[in-house]
Amino acid sequence: MAEAGIWIFGEQARGRILPVTWELLTRGRALADKRGSRLTAVVFGAQLDRADLQEAIERGADRVLACEAPLLEHFLPEPYAACLMHLIREESPEILLGAASSTGRTLMPYVAIKADTGLTADCTELDIETQTGLLLQTRPAIGGNIMATIKTPQHRPQMATVRPHSTPPAPRQPGRVGEIVVRRAPPEALTSRVRRRGFRPAADENALAEASRIVCVGRGIKKGEHVALGRRLARALDAALGGTRDVVDRGWLEYPAQIGLSGKTVTPRLYIGLGVSGSIQHLAGMQTAEAIVAINTDPDAMIFKVADFGIVGDLFEVVPALIKHLEER
Repeated sequence: MAEAGIWIFGEQARGRILPVTWELLTRGRALADKRGSRLTAVVFGAQLDRADLQEAIERGADRVLACEAPLLEHFLPEPYAACLMHLIREESPEILLGAASSTGRTLMPYVAIKADTGLTADCTELDIETQTGLLLQTRPAIGGNIMATIKTPQHRPQMATVRPHSTPPAPRQPGRVGEIVVRRAPPEALTSRVRRRGFRPAADENALAEASRIVCVGRGIKKGEHVALGRRLARALDAALGGTRDVVDRGWLEYPAQIGLSGKTVTPRLYIGLGVSGSIQHLAGMQTAEAIVAINTDPDAMIFKVADFGIVGDLFEVVPALIKHLEER
């Protein structure tokens, strides 16, 4: 049994644990089972919902380690980092995972520097190397053209972030038991040179990421004006419209619509790709969709390797027929 354990850093808002925490528990549970280790969910806040802490146990954590203080109600880099470093020095976790969210992308690199260790960001796969017990951290590199697997053989903790929506949330197992530890944050950690003055969310920030149905257009639509065809299909399905990096780079859609490693990661119930070839970079952002439909003229397109339903054909013939059928229904 690896005693140091595997940790995931959970996120909360207004005292309620956010869904990305349940996704991290999916990743952490798989690693802990393979490593033969205890899985701890670390959460900071002011007045954390106790039912949510119990839910973390039911979703796979062996222990929940919560730190509370008024200054931890909202994310601030310095007190969060100081509290996390206090726990790391106290317990020496073997592995620490976080989300590649705005919080995780700020906190995790800062903590990695403080802890004198490495961090692999935006991982698409995580595994344990059988021979050594090391964390295998896989992410696209060189513009998404290769997959690089990174190891941290000497420094601890081994740290990685993973994209939100890149894995399903861990299912609840009612009756599962574990340990819940709630502590007051150490007073010496509760200082910050940054003050929170307010918060104004972007109006459309989560429109694509949270959509249950998505139509995605790729370079195969050929011209910017043909995006309208994808938009018509999206309207017929009451779906959000997204695009590949090629489409965004050409100015056919704005950046908030980009799906992929350098854009948004999505997990809709239905994803329809129109003229999407399926680069590694794009697949990393959508391959966890429940049902994937691909329409492409190239039977060897990579998108067909992850598609549940594939149509080898001209999208300019297939999509209008599909729209007509949907509108008639």
